[in-house]
Amino acid sequence: MNMSSSLYDPIINQLIQHSTEIEGMSFQKESLDLVFVPSGLAIMFGYHLFLLYRCLKIPHTTVIGFENNDKKAWIESIMQEGDNKNASMALSVISSSVSAATFFSSVCLTLSSVMGAVLTTNSSILESDFIYGDTRPATLSVKYTCLLVCFLLAFSCFIQSSRCFIHATFLITMPNSNITAKHVETTVIRAGDFWSFGLRSLYFALTLLLWFFGPIPMFVSSVVMVVLLHYLDTNTTPLHQHAKRPAKHPMLG
Repeated sequence: MNMSSSLYDPIINQLIQHSTEIEGMSFQKESLDLVFVPSGLAIMFGYHLFLLYRCLKIPHTTVIGFENNDKKAWIESIMQEGDNKNASMALSVISSSVSAATFFSSVCLTLSSVMGAVLTTNSSILESDFIYGDTRPATLSVKYTCLLVCFLLAFSCFIQSSRCFIHATFLITMPNSNITAKHVETTVIRAGDFWSFGLRSLYFALTLLLWFFGPIPMFVSSVVMVVLLHYLDTNTTPLHQHAKRPAKHPMLG
């Protein structure tokens, strides 16, 4: 009896070791979300905090600052001319911006409704073993909630962008007013800031969408997104020094 037990002891030990390795692998698979997802979000938030610092301190190195410089020159030119033709041209430009912001807000609201409908249905595909990560129902609910928050935030930002653009049309077309170009510049630039916030929320939503396929695709997409955004947000062209035109004065009769 002792000899038979001694013969089976190595086999039993190997089975116990193999089961322990399997349990360790399952634990690592579920804990990947705790490592890669916060890391990816930290990279995204860190980059946008760095971009905010550049926009406030050294705006000429960013595309946002470059565009704001051109917007200021455009508004000063429109307000100095005081011509109905230029006012109608300005309204056409702002109207196109309002249409774009309204379109994106409608898309975000539609996606939010779709996510709300998905929350009430079973998602057996996203719980399959092909997804290397945590596929528990509680984790899926967190994923849906984060994605829904990004879509709703983008919707709110695009709506506020439309509101500011519409307010700018009232300021530009106000007859016989003493409104300065600085006041109109502040409104238009604020609208552009809300537009940028809405787009950034969609960028976050894209990375969170890949989280449904595992934490590793989410982390990789965050790194790739930051690299692309850094390339697109960086401006190397010197700011154009727009010459101010002298204001036209009415003819004395």
